Amino acid sequence: MKARIHKFEQNGTYILLDINSGAVHVIDKMIYEMMDTFDGTNDEAVLSALEGKYPQADLKEALEELHELMAAGELFAPDINVPPTFKQTGLVKSICLMIAQDCNLRCKYCFGDGGSYGQERAIMTPEVGKKAVDYLIKASGPRKHLEMDFFGGEPLMNMKTVKAVTEYARQREKETGKKFKLTMTTNGILLNDENIKWLNDNDFALVLSLDGRKEVHDAMRPLAGGQGSYDRAIANFKKCLASRKGGDYDYRGVYTYLRGTYTKNNMDFTKDVLSMNDEGFDILSMEPVVLKDNPLGFTEEDLPRIREEYDRLTEAYMKRHREGKGFFFFHFNMDLSNGPCVAKRLSGCGAGHEYVAVAENGDLYPCHQFVGREKYKIGTVDTGITDKETSQYFRESHVLNKEKCSDCWSRFFCSGGCHANADLFHGDIRKPYEVGCEIQKKRLECAIYVQALLALEKMDDDSDK
Repeated sequence: MKARIHKFEQNGTYILLDINSGAVHVIDKMIYEMMDTFDGTNDEAVLSALEGKYPQADLKEALEELHELMAAGELFAPDINVPPTFKQTGLVKSICLMIAQDCNLRCKYCFGDGGSYGQERAIMTPEVGKKAVDYLIKASGPRKHLEMDFFGGEPLMNMKTVKAVTEYARQREKETGKKFKLTMTTNGILLNDENIKWLNDNDFALVLSLDGRKEVHDAMRPLAGGQGSYDRAIANFKKCLASRKGGDYDYRGVYTYLRGTYTKNNMDFTKDVLSMNDEGFDILSMEPVVLKDNPLGFTEEDLPRIREEYDRLTEAYMKRHREGKGFFFFHFNMDLSNGPCVAKRLSGCGAGHEYVAVAENGDLYPCHQFVGREKYKIGTVDTGITDKETSQYFRESHVLNKEKCSDCWSRFFCSGGCHANADLFHGDIRKPYEVGCEIQKKRLECAIYVQALLALEKMDDDSDK
C-alpha cells in the first residue's frame, strides 16, 4: 500500500503532510501520535490506542477535525493518476545551448570534464545556435513561452555566438509570436562592463556560480592555471548585481542568483550560504555534489552530518528572516497551498521530451548532463529528435514508473530525482541515486517546516493589525 501521509518533528514543531494533495498541517503532539493509528476509518482504534494518555474528549474533537480535513481533500486524498498525455509525444519548451564546451576554470567536481564533456574542446558556431532556435520553435508546437539557457563550460568565452543567437531569437519572436526567456550560467571570470550592459539590455536572467567562502571556492574552482578564482568572480558578480539594482531593471522580471556546490570538504555549508548573503546576494542556492567513486562525493555515512547541517541552515535562515535580513533560498521555496500541476509533480524537469540540450556541434541530448554520453544522443538540430524510443522512455519515466519512488513520501516533490544522477550510479534512469534521495528528503522537510513557520508568523502579524 502506498504511503499517503508523512509526519515529522522539527525543532519542537509537529508537521503532517498529506502526500497526494500536498496539504501541510502544523499539528500538536497528540494528533502527531494519533496519526500512528488513524487511517480515516478506525476512530475506535485511535481512542483505544491512546486511552489514558489523553482525555477522550480531546481525542474525539481531534478526530472530528481530521475527518473535516478528509472531506476537504486535505487528508488521505485519492491517488494521483497518470495523465494520458504522457503516452503522447512531448512538446519541447526549453533547450540548453552548450555555447562553449570549454572553460577557463578547472573545478575539481566538474561533471563536464572541465567543460569538454569528454570530447574535444570546442565552441558552438552561430549557425548551429540559430538552427537550435529554429528547432525549438518547430518542436514547441503551439507553446508560446519558450526558454533558452546559454551554458557551458563557460558561455562568456563565446560571446560572438551568444549575441548572434540572441539577435536571431528576438527576430524570430517577431516572426512567429513566440516569446523567449533567456538565461546564462556563468562563473563570472569574464564579466566586464561591456558584456554586463549587453546582458542587461537583452533581459538575461543570470545564474552565477560561487561556492561560498573564499577558501572553499578557491579550493574547488581554480583557474585553468591553478590560481584561485574567488576574488575575480566576487568582484565581477558584485558589479553585475549593482548594475541591476534600481532604475527600471528591477521590474523586468528576470533574476540574478548565486548558485553554489558543496562537497565532502565543506559539509559546514551553512557558513557558505551565509557568506554569500553577507556579500550582498539574497537569491541563493547550494547544491550537493554528485560524484561516483570520488573522495569529494558523499556516501551513506555522510548523511547524519548533512542532515544536521540542514537543520543548522534552517535555523540560521529563520533567524535572519526574523531580524529583517531574510533572503531567498531556492531549496526552501515552495508553495504549500498551490503546488505544481500534476504533470510537473510526476515528471519534474522534463528532460528528454520537454527539455533538451544542444551540444556545440548540434547534437541533441536529454539534458546538459547527458552531453557526451553517446548512447543518449537522441537527434540533431537538423533532424530533430530521431530516437523517439529513448525520448518516450524519458517521458514515461515519471515518478509512478520508478519502483523505489512509488511508496516514497517525497515522490510528488522531487518527481523521482535527477535522471542523469540515476544513470551515473545505476545505468538506469528509473533507479534513483539513493544518497541524493536522502539529502532531498531532508531538504524538503526543512522547506516544509520553513514555509509552515512563515505562514504562521504572517497569520500572527495579520491578526495583530
